[in-house]
Amino acid sequence: MDYYALSLQKHKEYKWKLEIQSKVPLKTREDLSTYYSPGVAQPCLEIAKDPKSAYEYTWKWNTIAIVSDGSAVLGLWNIWGLASLPVMEWKSVLFKEFWGVNCIPIVLNTQDPDEVIKIVEGISPTFGGINLEDISAPHCFYIEEELKKRLNIPVFHDDQHGTAVVVLAALINALRLTGKNKEDVKIVLNWPWAAGIAIIKLLWLYGVNHIVAVDTQWTLNSQRTDINIYKKSILQYNINDEGWDLKQVLKWADVFIWSSKWNILTKEDIATMAPKAIIFALANPTPEIMPDEAKAWWAYIVWTGRSDFPNQINNLLVFPWIFRWTLDGGLKQIEDKHKLAAAIALAGYVKDPTPENIIPSPLDKGVASIIAEAVKHA
Repeated sequence: MDYYALSLQKHKEYKWKLEIQSKVPLKTREDLSTYYSPGVAQPCLEIAKDPKSAYEYTWKWNTIAIVSDGSAVLGLWNIWGLASLPVMEWKSVLFKEFWGVNCIPIVLNTQDPDEVIKIVEGISPTFGGINLEDISAPHCFYIEEELKKRLNIPVFHDDQHGTAVVVLAALINALRLTGKNKEDVKIVLNWPWAAGIAIIKLLWLYGVNHIVAVDTQWTLNSQRTDINIYKKSILQYNINDEGWDLKQVLKWADVFIWSSKWNILTKEDIATMAPKAIIFALANPTPEIMPDEAKAWWAYIVWTGRSDFPNQINNLLVFPWIFRWTLDGGLKQIEDKHKLAAAIALAGYVKDPTPENIIPSPLDKGVASIIAEAVKHA
């Protein structure tokens, strides 16, 4: 099926996919007097006295903003804010459809990180949380860090942390199937940028000790002078400090996590990996290697980011429920312990994993309550 043509048709058909609806009756003068003037003055005064009461009197309690500068959209990369609007609109639909969270898509006409921070800080009183989306590295790290310092509402960069949670959940069940353990399994991660760095940190927190990160040149190591502060921050997790290239380091790998460019992993590369190789080919819309080709050459389990293959690594398993729970619980920040608890619960939701069924379907709405309960007790 040509999903590109079908999607274009559906986007045109449902261009009014989002709307704002009133939930209150407006039929009489008394209604107007109650909800608008003069009655509306009273909740305004209450909020002026106690800003926290905005959660009682306004939509802030159940509304977030999804903000993008369009600099790293799917596999399309830098297409700027306006062109990213279809993605933000549909993510807003998913927030509402799956866990009842109101989500307002906001795309920006700037890619200056300080301007992005200033804009989001300026609009933040309207919302109970901020979901950053499709913002390129390294700006995404700086933007998230600064907003967390400045705002008293949760800030979550989905491309980093949503991806990391789902990857860890998938890996937990893959280790169950292959009989490998987290302390000894050897992992190579290519492209340590937004998602890659978050994945490495969460895997390490879970107890995975053997990780090597590779970028466009070679393995990250302390002798290199061309890596930025964010890549330097993960050197502490790297077990190899040699200047190996990707093909060299793959020869001992049990797991290959790739979130970079399509069609750059060959069947010969996979054939050099350890038995029962585990492959995360997460580039969208075209993965680094197609699952059937990878399995024909040694791979035991393969994930992609696509919904038309088994084992989809989809942030939809994470971002709606994490905001549902933080809004309900009044959390000020989403911490590492919450992400770790979510990944473990997500893995445990699949009672009998198989190589074709490692993690739940993004359409399984039963995931939310299981994960919310786990996060609550974190």
